Amino acid sequence: MGKLGVIGGSGLYNMPGCEDVREIKVDTPFGAPSAPVLNGYLEGQEVCFLARHGIGHHISPSEINYRANIFALKSLGVDQIVSISACGSLREDFAPGELVVPDQLFDLTRDRERSFFGDGMVVHINVADPFCPDLSSQLYQAIQETGAKVNWGGAMITIEGPRFSTKAESNTFRAWGMAVIGMTTSPEAFLAREAEMCYAVMAHVTDYDVWHISEQPVTVEIVVEILQRNTAIAQQAVRNLAKNIQPRRACPCPNALANALITNRAVIPSETRQRLGLLVEKYLKE
Repeated sequence: MGKLGVIGGSGLYNMPGCEDVREIKVDTPFGAPSAPVLNGYLEGQEVCFLARHGIGHHISPSEINYRANIFALKSLGVDQIVSISACGSLREDFAPGELVVPDQLFDLTRDRERSFFGDGMVVHINVADPFCPDLSSQLYQAIQETGAKVNWGGAMITIEGPRFSTKAESNTFRAWGMAVIGMTTSPEAFLAREAEMCYAVMAHVTDYDVWHISEQPVTVEIVVEILQRNTAIAQQAVRNLAKNIQPRRACPCPNALANALITNRAVIPSETRQRLGLLVEKYLKE
């Protein structure tokens, strides 16, 4: 059975009930991840925690080394990832303090490395459904068991940040049918798919972005207040998931690259083969 990865705030490093915890420093072909990985056992399930913004939240959304983070977890044997993040609501019925498990993703980022591939190896990955439906369903159930209000589905839009939206932008996103807005899910979800890892999002609604007439526009203070209030919920949901997670993956994620690698194997540069061997070795064997 593979490990469960949790990417979120450094507050999750202090997970009650986590046993045999050790810190692992990982290097990758794409550089160092945001922070050392904490490895331990939760409800009998081996879990790896990674602070997305680094310890003390010192890395901005645009500066996160997403490729190193995903590659590091993959190298440690993680095959399912839960992403925990704050989000703004673009819908009246997704209220601050509630949680969302989105089922779609719109990428509006600009300045990020979006793929592991290139340098002589071309991959066209299928992300029609960007989040693993099986893991998302299990995560939704785990959150429900905490008693918190959780909403199923909806499209998450990822903006570049680090600034918040203008009112014109926020209202445009609403007109597009977006449900929640954040700054880190892209390209994280796409890289997880390239690494053939299941990926689901636990989004904590902290505000109504800036579109709502009667609600205060989003501020850092508002975001932090809601996240701190919801820390216990996130921890309990992860415990619930660790206890009940399905050990065998029946979704398409484990074979996402099977029909995605288009380059003739004979012309792939040896340096690229070596760098990406962890991801593609089973498809390059003669």
